[in-house]
Amino acid sequence: MRVLVIGSGGREHALVWKIRQSRLLDKLFCAPGNAGIAKDAECIDIQADDIPHLLEFVKKEKIDFTVVGPEAPLDKGIVDEFTKSGFKIFGPTKEAARLESSKVFAKELMQEFGVPTADFRVFDDADKAIDYIDTRTLPLVIKADGLAAGKGVSVINDKDKAKDTIHSLMKDKIFGHAGNRVVIEDCLVGEEASILVFTDSRQVVPLASSQDHKRVFDNDQGPNTGGMGAYSPTPVVTQTLFNEILEKIIFRIINGLVKKGIIYKGVLYAGIMITKDGPKVLEFNVRFGDPETQAILPRLETDLLEVMLAVANEKLIRYKALKWNNSSCVCVVIASGGYPGDYEKGKVIRGLDEVAKMKDIVIFHAGTKKQIVEGKSQIVSNGGRVLGVTGLGNNIQEAIERTYQAVDKIHFAGMHYRRDIGYKALKITAEQKGRQ
Repeated sequence: MRVLVIGSGGREHALVWKIRQSRLLDKLFCAPGNAGIAKDAECIDIQADDIPHLLEFVKKEKIDFTVVGPEAPLDKGIVDEFTKSGFKIFGPTKEAARLESSKVFAKELMQEFGVPTADFRVFDDADKAIDYIDTRTLPLVIKADGLAAGKGVSVINDKDKAKDTIHSLMKDKIFGHAGNRVVIEDCLVGEEASILVFTDSRQVVPLASSQDHKRVFDNDQGPNTGGMGAYSPTPVVTQTLFNEILEKIIFRIINGLVKKGIIYKGVLYAGIMITKDGPKVLEFNVRFGDPETQAILPRLETDLLEVMLAVANEKLIRYKALKWNNSSCVCVVIASGGYPGDYEKGKVIRGLDEVAKMKDIVIFHAGTKKQIVEGKSQIVSNGGRVLGVTGLGNNIQEAIERTYQAVDKIHFAGMHYRRDIGYKALKITAEQKGRQ
């Protein structure tokens, strides 16, 4: 098969890396890709949301199957356009993608179909939102309705800051029309988990559990980012809890969409908070998580391309479960100095060749590109999140140690990363043993 992956981040590199292992694959392309992806696929200089040119490329190159990585092209209706033109593509339609592209749509759908989530109010008037804040107990969570590259959610512990956030979103339009409406909700307390499932609206097949680390600094300090690291599996999600999440959250939301005439085909991501009252939804995403994908796919033994084809063809019933290895996996994101705020690009990255020789280590490139520096072809930084250094181990402790040994060998000016990825798993496991 001739396959095209759309996107340029660490998630897309992980997808490319895994699809490349498929027995069905003949030729693999990625648009636009990055410096790391270029080693595993032929990169095409077309942006991920440039649907007309992507469609033109698919027609010209006789692509058999397209896999969409990021949310923006899904929101723009790439699946609808490709399907209308007779091309197979993995991902939900524009209408189904509203689960992520509209926080308001998702919250109201959860409310309608009894999916557990935080209490909330929706506002399209900044002054009314500010007045509402005065009536609430802190902390609060403020969410832009639309897509904001993972940065449209703020956890607020100060009412003045909450009002400033409303002003920035709704009046200053820091995220454009994404802030035309906002959701203000109670802050859930507990442990987070990421639950991803494949679905064709008839069948649901879960992926392994994982835990993301959203805050930029150690111990969950600082602002939210697109994700600073992840590990899989997470001990906070026991089999009993996993079954509860499937029953009360995943099945209810998919069946709710079907009742509204919306068929969801693709991967569905539920960001879950495990509270004292049980699991509750923080958010839904309509694509693979980033960086969760980098921690999940190295553990997958089932042919990824075969499963995604089954989803697209509505034949997922062939799979009762996916096959996983017994390893633990940790992904540490190395970011540019200043991220998630302003940062510089073009910093030469050193140590990649040395790390490539290490056992059970994979480097997934995100914000990288090749550039001629001092007459030599070098890989340089080209984004906020630059690399996802991923390591496997027999247990989480071993995976943590192996991953950070690799991270220590990589250097570029201003780089920073969290030094505590995976440590929550050790703490949770110790607490579980203490209760036994």
